Amino acid sequence: MALNVAVQMDPIETINVAGDSTFALMQEARLRGHRLWHYHPDQLSAENGRVRALARRLDVHDGGDSHFSWLADPASIDLADDSDVVLMRQDPPFDMGYITATHLLEQVQGATLVVNDPAEVRNAPEKLFVLRFPDLMPPTLVTRSLEEAMDFRARHGAVVIKPLYGNAGAAVFLIDAKDGNLPALVELFGHVWREPFMVQAFLPDVAQGDKRIVLVDGEPAGAINRLPRAGEIRSNLAAGGSAQPTELTAREREICERLGPELKKRGLIFVGIDVIAGHLTEINVTSPTGIRAIDRFNGTNTPARIWDAIERRLAAR
Repeated sequence: MALNVAVQMDPIETINVAGDSTFALMQEARLRGHRLWHYHPDQLSAENGRVRALARRLDVHDGGDSHFSWLADPASIDLADDSDVVLMRQDPPFDMGYITATHLLEQVQGATLVVNDPAEVRNAPEKLFVLRFPDLMPPTLVTRSLEEAMDFRARHGAVVIKPLYGNAGAAVFLIDAKDGNLPALVELFGHVWREPFMVQAFLPDVAQGDKRIVLVDGEPAGAINRLPRAGEIRSNLAAGGSAQPTELTAREREICERLGPELKKRGLIFVGIDVIAGHLTEINVTSPTGIRAIDRFNGTNTPARIWDAIERRLAAR
């Protein structure tokens, strides 16, 4: 059955088609005969209990002068009545604008399937949700205190410091055991962000890669190994990292088995977790990426697997 699919995302004109996971999901939807609408998060509105979006029908395609074409002028659609599925796929930062969008989409979740579940996305920030699994993580501290950060470094040596709600490797710093910049960095973080920051024991094995593992409805669908470029600790592809094919280790399968039931229960259908040397570092639920590279290396079709999960959920409602 053809579905009406509204995609809440960043401007489609600006995406990198070759690596964009949202575009891959849209292509698979089109192959299945589903109808696509596109809108930006700031085009959401709510009135008298109805949530609407100023959306535009479109088609997506590879090759040619453009990767998409508009099929109609923008029109206001009722997300509960006019769509069967909403893909919430805008990139972070996970700020109040993002949180507001989850509250609005939560109002239509009973009538329309929102992927991922907006209330659970709100309740599972990448660097906080992971704290529920401390035995799977490297030593980790969340604080605003310089004294606590100094004590943590004294016990663990070199540390990585990062903002709780950053993305794509932005503002991630390596501070070695004797680096005198730790007080200044804590002061800077305190001026820029009101939230605590995260301090983790540095894992030197990041030089051998940071695995992005994609789980679909709680089951591992594939992985890539992301290598940092020379002179970097950040392996994020957006920060210049490169992707390599990989297989899951027994430890990584154990991590997936621990996380899978919780993710499925929460309606987190498309999730990307990050693992360094057998340590879980993040659980990405907002707008996970990596499926293009996984499918290129493995000859798989992860978008199809995601849509199969979505369609099963719809059939079970």
